[in-house]
Amino acid sequence: MTFLKLQNVSREVFDNNDKNLKIIDNINFAIERGEFLSIIGPSGCGKTTLLRLIAGLDFPERGQVIISDKKITRPSVSRGYVFQHGSLYPWETIIQNISSGLEAVQGKHFNKELVNHFIEIMGLRGFEDAYPSQVSGGMAQRAALARSLILKPELLLLDEPMGALDAFTRIDVQNIIFRLWVETKTTMILVTHDIDEAVYLSQKILVMTPHPGKIKKIVDNKLSFPRKRDSTVFLEQRKKLQKILSFS
Repeated sequence: MTFLKLQNVSREVFDNNDKNLKIIDNINFAIERGEFLSIIGPSGCGKTTLLRLIAGLDFPERGQVIISDKKITRPSVSRGYVFQHGSLYPWETIIQNISSGLEAVQGKHFNKELVNHFIEIMGLRGFEDAYPSQVSGGMAQRAALARSLILKPELLLLDEPMGALDAFTRIDVQNIIFRLWVETKTTMILVTHDIDEAVYLSQKILVMTPHPGKIKKIVDNKLSFPRKRDSTVFLEQRKKLQKILSFS
């Protein structure tokens, strides 16, 4: 069954000359519950705008975003959002950051065992009382993922969460995201500039055109799991996406 669908979605802003500047134009796609979709395309094509519309942080001039047969009109804890830099609260420790959303929903008697579970699976044991400025970028992103996933969202939106990480840390966080997707069966949408990342994680890859952003193609990524980055089929899929992007 269709879980999320965008119907004829367009978003515009006014430029310095008070003229309409179209960011995305007539976007139509749908995904099923539990799928992993990646969105790729050149800078400025509206990838993050698209994610914000799905999150309910922004709204289209035309069209509608529908989740579970209901139009999105506001943000919701059922839709988690992880930013490129994690956006942890700098004045709170790692464990306080991970607990914050759960405490807001459940009150002072929130499930501490669940918090400890996420500390463990994210490899953050021993860093619970550290502040974001005292841990690596990879650890901060793992904490940000835990803070979103601990609320058991039905949809997790990932806005280039690995964009600022070094290559080795990036692969580590990719593997954590993949493992969590398999374990939680959470529907995930990832915005990325990295074709390899999209091929490694996704079941579907949405390729956008340059400004204004339109859908160039939606590619079914049917490579079997686990995926090997140096395999022939992986490299062929990457080459296929590079070709599609080059004609965007």
